[in-house]
Amino acid sequence: MTNILVLCTGNSCRSQMSEGYLRHFAKGKATVYSAGVKKTFVNPRAIAIMQEDGIDISEHTSNLVDEYFDIPFSHIITVCDHAKETCPYFPTEATKLHHNFFDPSHVEGSEEEITSAFRKTREEIKEFCREFVLKTLKHQ
Repeated sequence: MTNILVLCTGNSCRSQMSEGYLRHFAKGKATVYSAGVKKTFVNPRAIAIMQEDGIDISEHTSNLVDEYFDIPFSHIITVCDHAKETCPYFPTEATKLHHNFFDPSHVEGSEEEITSAFRKTREEIKEFCREFVLKTLKHQ
């Protein structure tokens, strides 16, 4: 079985959305986890924006990267520069990928502006995850 870990700073937004889409597109061909370099909470706006697209991440939890040291990962994907730079040593031979997605949780403004930022990031993550699964899991 292919094991995939998505890393972000707080494991509250971008990594959670990535986990949701990777699970969706992999359709059981991989076990997907997400974690952060610090533990926070799953952002309610991330939950709502994913629900708009039919992906339920409401049961996800925020986890620390060191909770997964014993899992033999095939792929580790960092989705923010901070996580890539500050992630503790992770003993693995996994393929490592990085894509820095904009963090919509830092947007200030009207509800419409914030929602728009979440949608934009969601769509970028969705496309990245779709392409990753097509290229990586096509023979499984």
